[in-house]
This record gives sequence, structure tokens and C-alpha cells, in this order.
Amino acid sequence: MSARAAPSRRRQAGRRFRYLPTGSFPFLLLLLLLCIQLGGGQKKKENLLAEKVEQLMEWSSRRSIFRMNGDKFRKFVKAPPRNYSMIVMFSALQPQRQCSVCRQANEEYQILANSWRYSSAFCNKLFFGMVDYDEGTDVFQQLNMNSAPTFMHFPSKGRPKRADTFDLQRIGFAAEQLAKWIADRTDVHIRVFRPPNYSGTIALALLVSLVGGLLYLRRNNLEFIYNKTGWAMVSLSYIHGSSQAQFVAESHIILVLNAAITMGMVLLNEAATSKGDVGKRRIICLVGLGLVVFFFSFLLSIFRSKYHGYPYSDLDIE
Repeated sequence: MSARAAPSRRRQAGRRFRYLPTGSFPFLLLLLLLCIQLGGGQKKKENLLAEKVEQLMEWSSRRSIFRMNGDKFRKFVKAPPRNYSMIVMFSALQPQRQCSVCRQANEEYQILANSWRYSSAFCNKLFFGMVDYDEGTDVFQQLNMNSAPTFMHFPSKGRPKRADTFDLQRIGFAAEQLAKWIADRTDVHIRVFRPPNYSGTIALALLVSLVGGLLYLRRNNLEFIYNKTGWAMVSLSYIHGSSQAQFVAESHIILVLNAAITMGMVLLNEAATSKGDVGKRRIICLVGLGLVVFFFSFLLSIFRSKYHGYPYSDLDIE
């Protein structure tokens, strides 16, 4: 019974095979070729992406910021595939462009890129590049960009949005501000490490050494420092002792003192708001603070000498 049933099943399978549509074989063959092509294209994309990332990592091992011309920009920044984010600074650093802001912004950009390169969190998800106007004029034209410096973030997927352009005019270009902007756009947090600057310390040490050396040379004749009568004579020889009168020279002295105090306040404001070198800003801050404290104390001492019994003082110059 089973031996007779076996040929019957084979005949039924043969009939089903004969009943397949005649045009189905080319369709199946085309579908098979399409699957093979898609698999090969995906593998090709993966190989291309691996080559791009490997090349970027090699450049980053040499320099934290790699310069790009038009071809490199289109290949590594604009063209897919890409699974990494790119921060690109568009600048004009050539001397003939006379862009002092570009040089200052480039210094801050170098600090930021070096902080990322030498951090423990460094990986192949974020790279820093630069396009100079004289090396990539076509890139500036392609992006309709007519100003420098400009910082842009190119995400791993999709096109840059409005927030991917750093608002330099409103925020400034300090490395810390750039790091905060990058964290908002990429979720990559960079801790900024600035190189040590000892210029302020050296200047202060030289000043202390100069004063100390002068006092050491005059160590046997330092009575003038403790002579309050002498200091009072110097300060009051042109200052009238009454609040009801005033010498002509006294007006000029008060004008100079107020000008010095104003200069000190200007220097303090400049040190607080400028984006220059930290060492220079520290020196400016110390100079401004010294001007304000010393000359305001002198002005307050003159006021006390004219209004007897005034209880407040800053530095007791008299």
C-alpha cells in the first residue's frame, strides 16, 4: 500500500512544479541577484566607512585639528557613509587677510581640540577639522559663507540645523563655551585643560624681588617708611587742611586720582570680559586692582584730612 502511494506523491509534486508560471524563474533570478547586490553594496559601505574612520584617526594621532581643502571636506564631512560628528572651524588665517579674531579663535580651538585628544574619553565619534578660506574657497561658496571665523557641527546623521552653527557673536569663542556647545549638540563632554601660564607669577616675583632688593640695600636707613609726618607733609603740602577751602593744585591732584581709579576699573572690566590669554588677563586684573585700591585709599585719606573725624579708611596712607 505504501509502495503504491510513493509514485503517486511524486507524480503530484511533478504536476505542481509544472504548474508554476513560466515568468517566475526570471523574477526569482532577478530577486536573487538584487539580494546579492544589496549585500555587496552594504559591505562596500562598511568598508568605505572603516577606511574613512581609520584615516581620520591617523590624522588625529598626528594633530588634534586637521586642515581640509574642498575635496577632503566633501569626502570626510559631506559625503556618506558617516557615523561620526565633525566640528569644523572656517577661518582666514593667512597674514594677508589680517583677521586678528581668527588667530585668537584658533588658539581657543586648539586648546579645545587638544583637551579632547588627550582626554581618557577620546574616541572615533568626534573629530576636529579646519577649512581656511585660501585653501577651500569652494567650500565657503558652497555653504554661502561670507564671514570668518565660524564654527559648525556636522552631525553623524542628517544635515546641520541652525543650532549646529555656533553663535560666536553672542557667546564668544572661549574654549569652555565651545565645549558646552559641543556637549549640547553631540552629548560628548570635553573637560578643557589650559596649558600653564606663568607670566603673571613671574611678573609678580620680579616686582617683589625688586622691592625686596631696594629695601635690602637701604636696610640701614629705613626710617622714612615709618615716618608718618613725612608722608603727611607729602600728601598735604598741596591739600588745604579745611573743608571750606581748596588749593588750585588740589583740584588737579583730585582729578589725577579719579582718573587713576577710573583706569583701574576699566582694566578690571577688560580682564573680566575679554577672551584673550589667561596670563595676560591675570596681570591686567592685578594692575587694575592695585590702581583702584591704592588711589582710592589716597583719595579717602585726603577726604579724612579735610573732614576731621571721618571714621572710615582703606589703606592708612597718612
